[in-house]
Amino acid sequence: MKDKIETPFDSIDGSYEYIALLAEMIEEVRQDVGSEIAIAISENAQRRKEALQLVCYNLTKLSGHMTSSRRILNDLRTLRRLLIGRKNP
Repeated sequence: MKDKIETPFDSIDGSYEYIALLAEMIEEVRQDVGSEIAIAISENAQRRKEALQLVCYNLTKLSGHMTSSRRILNDLRTLRRLLIGRKNP
């Protein structure tokens, strides 16, 4: 039963993959919001443009957090491999 993985967070590798997928989705949404900003500008919809710019700003911050999380998880994966590969004295 211990080997059964039930969620993406049951292993470091699963968590890494999940965060990578989430980062990709955030980037896609950020690009979509960029297109919506262009439409708001062309329609002279100032408040909508400002709201979308705030959304884009927050998505950019979130993307940065995902990048940091992936790096940390990658470091943990590397350390795990080093520790598992090490023979006990």
